[in-house]
Amino acid sequence: MSPAFGKCYDPTGAVHGVPTFPWKYAPDGYATRRQLRARGLRPGGQPVAAQVMRRASRRKGGVSVAYLYRLDLAKPVRPMTPGRAASLAAAMRARHTCPQCRMDVGYCIPTSLGMCPTCAYP
Repeated sequence: MSPAFGKCYDPTGAVHGVPTFPWKYAPDGYATRRQLRARGLRPGGQPVAAQVMRRASRRKGGVSVAYLYRLDLAKPVRPMTPGRAASLAAAMRARHTCPQCRMDVGYCIPTSLGMCPTCAYP
């Protein structure tokens, strides 16, 4: 077993507090938030059941962590209601509208400019 693998393997949770597995070695029955969402599920208020770790030289702590949730306790995603759809559309419309010229530019305005490039660079 390599040293990097050994530091990330703690199936009992004695070292890290929750069961910890190396990257891509999590047992069946666990999923990340993205994996749950791809299956049409959400954590549903359950606590973190386990985690996967890997070494990452660019991160401050030197490791990258992904939290895992149990599939059997996951709940289905709530359906989109008309009110939520309307508020999401209004938020996206605000991000597409230039505050200077009041035009819908068809894409999200860069926050670094604060206005559409046509107004920023006349």
